[in-house]
Amino acid sequence: MSQADKARAFAAFHVKGNPLLLYNIWDAGSARAIEKAGAAAVATGSWSVAAAQGFHDGEALPLDLLVTVVERIAATVDLPLSVDFEGGFADAPEQLTQNTGRILAAGAIGVNFEDQIVRGDGLHETARQAERIAAVRSAGDSAGVPLFINARTDLFLKEQNRDRHGELVAEAIERAGIYARAGASGFFVPGLIDPDLIASVCQEISLPVNVMMMPDAPSIPALADLGVSRVSYGPAPYREAVKAIADRFTAIRSG
Repeated sequence: MSQADKARAFAAFHVKGNPLLLYNIWDAGSARAIEKAGAAAVATGSWSVAAAQGFHDGEALPLDLLVTVVERIAATVDLPLSVDFEGGFADAPEQLTQNTGRILAAGAIGVNFEDQIVRGDGLHETARQAERIAAVRSAGDSAGVPLFINARTDLFLKEQNRDRHGELVAEAIERAGIYARAGASGFFVPGLIDPDLIASVCQEISLPVNVMMMPDAPSIPALADLGVSRVSYGPAPYREAVKAIADRFTAIRSG
């Protein structure tokens, strides 16, 4: 398939009530393993990609190195590839368009794009984030690729007290609508695990909703029943893989 065909196929995988499962990868080897296991698509996690290269999360990984990792993944697997692009490694819309173009040229057909201020405090104002999403969208339009922009809100991750998540749903729904009008393709709510709140978000917005699996999150069948269209795993797969290596070495060393 062409890159544009992969992007269209990836968008079609987002079905409300039958979510796309993305067990996040971090390099070409992990992508190939997931492909062989029967995945429909692959998606990186920024924390995992950074850690695999010895960097912290939060755009500490140089953009040039991220582009190289994306190129290697795209050259290794035939599946649609979505890249966790954090905040786009820029603030100004013009630079965001340029950076997104590099990720597209490397072979990606989708990006996660978050509204927190990377290496700063809080979230971008909604109108400002809409401008940033539009800048990312323009890169896809210029490349002739219907880029899948998974607009992530960090409202819930930043509020550690889950009892207060209900107070944030109205703002999340408002952001989703504005992000959709700016060109977003999906809406990502990492940190939100309350079933009733997830159902409310899925019911009130038009975009496919992505939930991240976390301890105490509903099961995949339950998330499907709530109307979720995409389930991802963030850094958990990398952490599990690294722990398995360390545990195996410990067992060998201890005889």
